[in-house]
Amino acid sequence: MVEAAELIDNDFLRQFEIKIDDHLAKIEYSLQERKIFLTKLIIPEGIKDQEFSKEFLEAVFEQIQERNLSVVPTSPEIAKFVRSNRKYKRMLPVGVRI
Repeated sequence: MVEAAELIDNDFLRQFEIKIDDHLAKIEYSLQERKIFLTKLIIPEGIKDQEFSKEFLEAVFEQIQERNLSVVPTSPEIAKFVRSNRKYKRMLPVGVRI
């Protein structure tokens, strides 16, 4: 589902966005130095696919990795995703544990 949609980094609103049908899923962030703080995950109720949030987060993390930034997940849902996906733990800044 995520592969068919385009992931957009909206710099003005400081959020990653993906539009599925008429629904807009987003991850709000704050960028400081070489760290990106992922603060809020918003998945509209109209998106019923259970795998959607996982695929959305994977796409966002891949884009962040390409930009060579460290990730600080402050949202509980995003922190849970990082804990369950070891390959993204290496993107955490030194000294940050989840």
